[in-house]
Amino acid sequence: MEKAPAPTGIQDQIARVLEKTPRGLLINGRWRDSSDGSTFEVENPATGEVIASVASATRGDAQAAMDAAADAQESWARTPARVRSDILRRAFDMVQDRRDDLALLMTVEMGKPFTEAQGEVKYGGEFLRWFSEEAVRDYGRYVDGPEGTLRMLVARKPVGPCLMITPWNFPLAMATRKIAPAIAAGCTMVLKPARLTPLTSQYFAQIMLDAGLPAGVLNVVPSASANAVSGPIMADPRLRKISFTGSTAVGKELMKVAADSVLRTSMELGGNGPLIVFEDADIDKAVAGAMAAKMRNMGEACTAANRLLVHEAVAEEFVDKLAEKMAALKIGNGLDAGVTVGPLVEAKARDAVEQFVKDAVDRGAEVVVGGGRGDGPGYFFEPTLLRNVPRDARAMCEEIFGPVAPVITFATEEEAVELANATEYGLASYVFTENISRGLRIGDRIEFGLVGLNVGVISNAAAPFGGVKQSGLGREGGAEGIAEYTTTQYIGIEHPWG
Repeated sequence: MEKAPAPTGIQDQIARVLEKTPRGLLINGRWRDSSDGSTFEVENPATGEVIASVASATRGDAQAAMDAAADAQESWARTPARVRSDILRRAFDMVQDRRDDLALLMTVEMGKPFTEAQGEVKYGGEFLRWFSEEAVRDYGRYVDGPEGTLRMLVARKPVGPCLMITPWNFPLAMATRKIAPAIAAGCTMVLKPARLTPLTSQYFAQIMLDAGLPAGVLNVVPSASANAVSGPIMADPRLRKISFTGSTAVGKELMKVAADSVLRTSMELGGNGPLIVFEDADIDKAVAGAMAAKMRNMGEACTAANRLLVHEAVAEEFVDKLAEKMAALKIGNGLDAGVTVGPLVEAKARDAVEQFVKDAVDRGAEVVVGGGRGDGPGYFFEPTLLRNVPRDARAMCEEIFGPVAPVITFATEEEAVELANATEYGLASYVFTENISRGLRIGDRIEFGLVGLNVGVISNAAAPFGGVKQSGLGREGGAEGIAEYTTTQYIGIEHPWG
């Protein structure tokens, strides 16, 4: 396990990394101020202190970024796949070389513990390596037509300029998961990073330039106003695709706008993931899986186990063991040694989590561990375990996005499936049983794009990531990931034999 930076001189290390991190807009290969000179502040959620001011893109800046992407599209699409592959591979190596810088940035702007930030650097970097390999394997086909009168040439071409909007919770991985396949496919792009965590994306964009990415292929426009960026770009007829990760509510609005131009859309939206523990499960394994699925990133993950559905025969043992693990977690600044739970990203997020707990308790739930705000000036909330949670509690119906684990019991397999599917969302789910046939059967019956069978972390660059129902459209990662950035063209050719 990576160690947190030594306390001595940590502020100097942070200052050094921040000094190397661009604060402007990246448009056509050049960092520049916003057109009106406006900026917005980025704060450390562990302290509430402002750590940087970043240029805030205007509508005019967004249009300039779109112009750059459109102008670069034809030449970038014609760039040999091996060249695109080599750029991605160099970027992968650079991310590994600068992993401490990236991890420090994520910890100070987002709050996650340094060891988790190191994990995100590894995970996020893998998208660069994976798609560097996929870039040269984007196959088409050339075959005879069934009647023997034509030869059919089927080619996959880059879809064209893309708008990418990333969330604050995984500021490196969500950028690489979108940017890497677009580069591999031959698409140019405009990236709008989250207002709360733009610095990691800024630093990564400079890595892409250092790796040899040509001007205009990647443009980055942070902004205090999401509409200032998305509005003019989505209205531009040259845009071909939007890829968004964030809330379902915002995703729906973007899809409505995208419909006007019939844009390709990739939407990775909200989740309300169940973690199902059957009576034949290995309870220690299930507890370990629940800790990973619930407490990763302080619960601020769309893949988090939002609802813990436990068979009544093993509920007491499961709750007791999970309570012991959650009580042992250490809350604090993610730069401090031994910290396993950092702050939530902002005061509004902490307050929302507090309301989930209050609602559940008011409806009769019991707090087993935690239940309140943490100490200190930052936006901390204690890891919280609830049992006897009513089915109509908000924590069972809505995405919590925090370190709160509500437990509800079931008696039969049928009831477990019914509870799991009782949501409009369908992203991640987790099933614990020692009966593999049952596990596969449940996987068939529950309506989720991702299923972890006896494991609490399933994200992988080589796997297709995405949901069903109101959790989104499309897939990121895997062989499917590059297909999202290509379009299929068929050319019918006169048969050479006449």
